[in-house]
Amino acid sequence: MSSRRSRGSGSTEDEINNLILKLQALLPHSGSRNRRVQASKVLQETCNHIRRLTRDADDLSERLSQLLASNDINSLDIESIKSILGQ
Repeated sequence: MSSRRSRGSGSTEDEINNLILKLQALLPHSGSRNRRVQASKVLQETCNHIRRLTRDADDLSERLSQLLASNDINSLDIESIKSILGQ
């Protein structure tokens, strides 16, 4: 029974390790992409990256709202809006 449990958990552990490696590959500037790192470190870096992305999205949304709220939108502002939306 315990050998069956070991095999089952080993498979799950392999799946988790593969997912951690895939997640690590998605992180920008991951200097340790080609070597194994602790799963907790990859998860922490992922959380930090998601926080940065959320903050960046909020900043872009604020900039876009300010541009749209201004009464004097010119062609340069329109290009800025297009650039923001294209990101």
